[in-house]
Amino acid sequence: MDLCLHWLGQAGFVIEGAGKRLVIDPYLSDSLARKYAGRLYPHQRLMAAPVGSLELGSVDLVLSTHQHTDHMDPDTLAPLMAQQPHLKLVAPRAAREEALRRARVDDTRLHLVEAGERIVPIPGIAVTATRAAHESLERDADGNHRFLGYVIEIAGCRIWHAGDTVPFDGMVAEVAALKPDIALLPVNGRSATLLANGVPGNLALDEAIAVGRDVGAGAIIAHHFGMFDFNTADPTAIDQAATQLAKSGDGPMLFRAALETAYRREPNP
Repeated sequence: MDLCLHWLGQAGFVIEGAGKRLVIDPYLSDSLARKYAGRLYPHQRLMAAPVGSLELGSVDLVLSTHQHTDHMDPDTLAPLMAQQPHLKLVAPRAAREEALRRARVDDTRLHLVEAGERIVPIPGIAVTATRAAHESLERDADGNHRFLGYVIEIAGCRIWHAGDTVPFDGMVAEVAALKPDIALLPVNGRSATLLANGVPGNLALDEAIAVGRDVGAGAIIAHHFGMFDFNTADPTAIDQAATQLAKSGDGPMLFRAALETAYRREPNP
């Protein structure tokens, strides 16, 4: 069976392969608009959710890279987990309490992971956690990283979802050793103004292209844009960069994440 990815907006993806359906970082509600109504950044959605949490079909595994609401959304996770009682959630060990509360599950439905650990949460699917620096590398009181990425091994392919991150020392070597085929990378960038107002940033487009190339990925899907007007990226710039990369043949293929689009890859032999 081939591999198929669908973008859910922001950092969310559905990944299908080997007869399994995984969902990572789904934000399919308006919970942030309610939370920040009347504030400096009201978090109004620029794009409607492509599906509701109860319209995802049968899901085998959910993964959250960290506890920011657009990556671990209670209004998405709780109904999904209630609808499918077999479903389990992979989350950072540092986010255990929030994962339990937001997904409304007990410990038996959680797979907690720390950077550097590899787990097999369901048969045929392996997940290795990588460090992520959402402007900085942060740890909890027990030394667990608050922000993670995941290398997901599925259908003969390794997909690296970087989570929310900027470049940091050791990042490339750490991920390159895991030999990702596809990199799902944020491209909304960062600014001092946003950080000063509690909004940490991510890779800029040129950084994402460099990171994808340096870790050895054959393809990059650029995401984390188009959701909130204060924290996005120019889709035209992504398309232009993709065209330039394709013409030069220097580096990975670049795709701009788009709704209602299937990204397919044949499995490795």
